Amino acid sequence: MTRPLVRRLAVTASFLLAMLGTAIGVGAFGGDPIDEAAGGLLAADATHLAPAGSAFTIWTVIYIGLGAYTLWQWWDRRDARRIAAHAIASLLLNAAWILTIQAGWVALSVVVIAVLLVVLADLFRRLTAVPPGGAVERIVVDGTFGLYLGWVSVATCANIAAALTGAGFSGFGAPALLAVLVLAVVAVIGAGLSVAGRRPVAAPLAMIWGLAWIAVGRATDEPHAPAVAIAAVVAAAVIALAAAAQWLRPRGPAGATGTATATARRDR
Repeated sequence: MTRPLVRRLAVTASFLLAMLGTAIGVGAFGGDPIDEAAGGLLAADATHLAPAGSAFTIWTVIYIGLGAYTLWQWWDRRDARRIAAHAIASLLLNAAWILTIQAGWVALSVVVIAVLLVVLADLFRRLTAVPPGGAVERIVVDGTFGLYLGWVSVATCANIAAALTGAGFSGFGAPALLAVLVLAVVAVIGAGLSVAGRRPVAAPLAMIWGLAWIAVGRATDEPHAPAVAIAAVVAAAVIALAAAAQWLRPRGPAGATGTATATARRDR
């Protein structure tokens, strides 16, 4: 019983630290909110890849999901999908990212969010390898971390753009064109996640959400860039079509999934 208890306590402590970091990030203790910290480099009008401010409401859903996972894992006796360590790392990295931004270390924040993206990608791989044990696990675990991964995938691009702007990089004189190329890469990544996942919903949905708000930002705010707005919409459509194609694809033999699930869980 010691190891499961340590795991449960570690996840809970990490979640509380992440919530503390979030409180710092929104200025609850007197600091600057994220969009005002680091010289405003992460503001909605700072770069061509910055989403409009309303995009960040997705964090409310993600944090509620992380809280639900934290509670749920107290009843998860075996951690059969082996994701607890990744969940802990993601929560601590989230807090670390906020602190680096508050300190004005935007370049370091890129390293932190890149590591967070790798952790969440491997967590997603683990979730894909072993199906959930039921509807609750599918929503609380797969749904939460799918949203988390999808949003961080888009946020990483915005974060890199902010760091490059802070370093004086002007996009080779064509920042809008560079942003369009980055969005093309995001579309490929999103389509790849949709194909690689087990008919995922949350990850593509979060990416579509982020891309839609980039489109809104570039269509209605500075820097005004209609081409970037159109590219963001196209990227969102590509991801939506890839996800839809996965859902429309016929399933395998009726017993195959159940057999694979039982075998995977037994092996773990």
